[in-house]
Amino acid sequence: QVQLVESGGGLVQAGGSLRLSCAASGRTFSNYVIGWFRQAPGKERNIVAAISLSGSSTYYADSVKGRFTISRDNAKNLVYLQMNSLKPEDTAVFYCAAKRSAVDYAVPITWSMDYWGTGTLVTVSS
Repeated sequence: QVQLVESGGGLVQAGGSLRLSCAASGRTFSNYVIGWFRQAPGKERNIVAAISLSGSSTYYADSVKGRFTISRDNAKNLVYLQMNSLKPEDTAVFYCAAKRSAVDYAVPITWSMDYWGTGTLVTVSS
């Protein structure tokens, strides 16, 4: 089992920044690809960014490229999502999720993750 707890959400004005954190406990953290997903009201949950086991490989959805940065600290069992130049359309509940992997690559075969956090709300006002 892997337990994931997100933090860092809140209300921010358009153009502002937030940094989300995902704290993991349980099994060996460095064996898991970590992804950040988001779900806006009335919409499906989608991948935003992901990072490989060592952090050497990352993935970003087109909508956040150049604005968001994912990173991880395996010594502290933490993953971060730095979000800059936020837009009202970024408003959503953000979830971190973990997927067991044998390869050090950010994009798994599927985005069907093994463990999920409970989410943190990000609201961007215009």
